Amino acid sequence: MSQLTTHVLDTSIGKPAAEVSITLQHYHSNSWAIMASGMTNSDGRIGELLPPGKVLTHGKYRMIFDTGAYFKRQDIKTFYPEVIIEFQIFDESHYHIPLLLSPFGYSTYRGS
Repeated sequence: MSQLTTHVLDTSIGKPAAEVSITLQHYHSNSWAIMASGMTNSDGRIGELLPPGKVLTHGKYRMIFDTGAYFKRQDIKTFYPEVIIEFQIFDESHYHIPLLLSPFGYSTYRGS
């Protein structure tokens, strides 16, 4: 399993959010650099966002979720066209970052 995983759930319909584009960036030398990107599957997950065996160094990261495109495909207006979740990597353990999403709100937490 990848060190970093995510799961996007659309709480407005009570189902996983499929085909949400996600970009992972690392903050280094006063700028953000893209490390990986992917698209959620039919279960709203990206299990292998990082290449196999890749371990993130300690530091600041962010995941950018393209929620605008997800809702546009459903012809739904959203207040949040993208969700940016910044977080810190402290060690080599597993980091799971779920996103609970609706057109006018979102929530996240560190899962396991």
